[in-house]
Amino acid sequence: MTELEEAIESICGLDDMPLKADGFDEAIIGMSLNNLSLIYDHEKIITILMVRDGMTREEAYEFFDFNILGAYVGDRTPIYSIDLTNP
Repeated sequence: MTELEEAIESICGLDDMPLKADGFDEAIIGMSLNNLSLIYDHEKIITILMVRDGMTREEAYEFFDFNILGAYVGDRTPIYSIDLTNP
């Protein structure tokens, strides 16, 4: 179990684990205290798609918008954020 998984488990317990966007653990920046959803930095996901999957920036944004941001998987659907402090 990774440190991230241990931290999430300590907050949520085994029965209430949040849903994850598979393959993007490096983009997790926090957790919502309202509904225990994981929060991902959307720019970090774009970078992962470009580096790991060899996508152009445009392809990565299109993939993110259609396949990740648009996916609703229940009450604990991950949250995707934009860092407004680092334009």
